[in-house]
Amino acid sequence: MKEMNSIPVQALGEFIGTFILVLLGDGVCAGVNLTKSKANNSGWVVISLGWGFAVTMGIYTSAFLGPAHLNPAVTIGMALANKFPWSGVLLFIIAQMLGAFLGALLVWVHYLPHWQATKDKELILGTFATGPAIRNYFANFMSEVIGTFVLVFSLLAFTRGQFTAGLTPVIVGILIIAIGLSLGGTTGYAINPARDLAPRLAHALLPIKNKGGSDWKYSWVPVLGPVVGGILGAVLFIILP
Repeated sequence: MKEMNSIPVQALGEFIGTFILVLLGDGVCAGVNLTKSKANNSGWVVISLGWGFAVTMGIYTSAFLGPAHLNPAVTIGMALANKFPWSGVLLFIIAQMLGAFLGALLVWVHYLPHWQATKDKELILGTFATGPAIRNYFANFMSEVIGTFVLVFSLLAFTRGQFTAGLTPVIVGILIIAIGLSLGGTTGYAINPARDLAPRLAHALLPIKNKGGSDWKYSWVPVLGPVVGGILGAVLFIILP
């Protein structure tokens, strides 16, 4: 049996994988949202596909180092289901947050001229962080809970099956696309606290042309909703025979 890397080495994998995830995921949002981008106005299907591919590439680029959770809600859910040691949870979350921040930073650099050309502050924020289609905190929270419940329960269910070697990241990417297309239209489906909170912080700190506020009053929804959804997904997995 292959020997597992140490927790710090696995955390490095979380940093790298989450960096790639957010660079490509926020990158597709930037391409769709920002003025004069060749992908401008290409729509929700492109965003959903882009995030699914981003997750797949994030996993492929980091799985040789560790489990490639790339998401605090997944890490917490895996720990609850005894698939990951609690001793590594905090370090994983820190690595995921740092990787997500760096990914958002490079999206800003990559699209540097387009911020000046884009006047819509909501579209600029939407490149970095999620926001509700209709602001209703209870409904928005439940959307994030449900989406992340599907994510974490499905990931745990996958551990009971068998896929062709190397195929799991593709299956996970398809899962992300399915959640995005079916459940993502209400809140933009963060389903990942690191994916939303760290880029939102980058939006607040970076000297982005034409940006507005970072909507901190909403920021708890894409953090707590995924955590609760991940816990519920893990609990269901645990109680099933």
